[in-house]
Amino acid sequence: MWHDTAGDDWTPRDRLHGDLRADVAIVGAGFTGLWTAYYLLRDDPTLKVVVLEKETAGFGASGRNGGWASALFPASLDKLADLPGSNRAQALALHRAMRASVDEVGRAAETEGIDAHFHKGGTIALARSRAQLRSARGEVAHARSWGRGPEEVRLLSASEATQRLAATHVLGATYTPDCAAIHPARLVRGLADVVASTAGGRIFEQTPVTAIDPHAARTPYGTVTADVVVRATEGYTPALEGHRRTLVPVYSLVVATEPLPDRTWARIGLHDRETFTDHRNLIVYGQRTRDGRLVFGGRGAPYHFRSAVSPAFDHEPRVFAAIWASLRSMFPALKGTKVTHAWGGPLGIARDWTASVGLDRSTGVAWAGGYVGDGVSTTNLAGRTLRDLVLGRETGLTDLPWVGHVSPRWEPEPLRWLGVNAGLRAMAVADREEALTRRSSRVARALAPLVGGH
Repeated sequence: MWHDTAGDDWTPRDRLHGDLRADVAIVGAGFTGLWTAYYLLRDDPTLKVVVLEKETAGFGASGRNGGWASALFPASLDKLADLPGSNRAQALALHRAMRASVDEVGRAAETEGIDAHFHKGGTIALARSRAQLRSARGEVAHARSWGRGPEEVRLLSASEATQRLAATHVLGATYTPDCAAIHPARLVRGLADVVASTAGGRIFEQTPVTAIDPHAARTPYGTVTADVVVRATEGYTPALEGHRRTLVPVYSLVVATEPLPDRTWARIGLHDRETFTDHRNLIVYGQRTRDGRLVFGGRGAPYHFRSAVSPAFDHEPRVFAAIWASLRSMFPALKGTKVTHAWGGPLGIARDWTASVGLDRSTGVAWAGGYVGDGVSTTNLAGRTLRDLVLGRETGLTDLPWVGHVSPRWEPEPLRWLGVNAGLRAMAVADREEALTRRSSRVARALAPLVGGH
């Protein structure tokens, strides 16, 4: 749906022809790669920045996600504070940087004239069972233990929550202002146009990178040598030589309705285009688009053996049916509504569920990724951080605790396939457990330390 409404025909740019020399070579023309190129070129237009993309700019998660520019980070504050060399102050500094990144995404889009349908209406996370309400209260209590006040996250009563989002069985909700709904494909395609139109910026599409070596990116059509090579490949990282176990690609699937009439929106809400979810364990996410559609997605698709990625995996009818059934159960007003689009794609997960960014100066290889689906704003922070690292600056961004973090490698197969799919199924089991017992899931509590929770 994003691709169909991006105002772009997605015609590929030229591929690489022969060897090339650059100051910075970036592998991947998604948000990470394009934000990095954008900030480097805005800071120093004399730099030669080359972006290499296997498909077209925005083909991957950047152009097909749920459209949340949020302050969410995949690892909890507790986990960030426990990273080597980190502490509570640095964990909070990263959280503040994430909050600022939401606004920076909007500022950059406005500055560059990119109509990304950016609207900062915040996020409402419904509690639709007693177990979910306990989870909501626990989230707010945890925030207060870190000195985060109601201006960042607060608990809503059932009536307050229903005024924003009139779903079924609402007992309460949490609300944070730190999220904007966006049209991700319009943003990523606009960024690509800005980078490609800048004097030092070049994007080569239909150019798969097979390996990243010290100071070089290898493709079937030539090698780009550079002082710095940035790996910005996220869910597609396992296709690179030597990176089969760096990140695992896990699929998230999405559906979109036809534009809904005003009378339907009057019954549902989201009048400030809040993004929305609830406090279940198996993640779901939704938004009201500027043209009045409901976009709703979630996890549940299987991990594929040997970290395989294929367009065939973008479509799981069983998961699409479950997502649509969940949405209709939340909003009976959708009866008779047509689903016009259904799609999916891989996101990247590090073994410790902690995103990272860094630069190995001995090899000239930089990286950012492992966003676990929280990438729209995190990539912006990564791009500005990589800019500072590449330019040799010591800044507040380069001192954040995710900088230089190296996650453990995933287990070899078949352990990886067994473990990842067991974890995905366990989250669904945890939701069924809570529905039956009306208590917080023991399964979810056991898995929390493994998936970035506290």
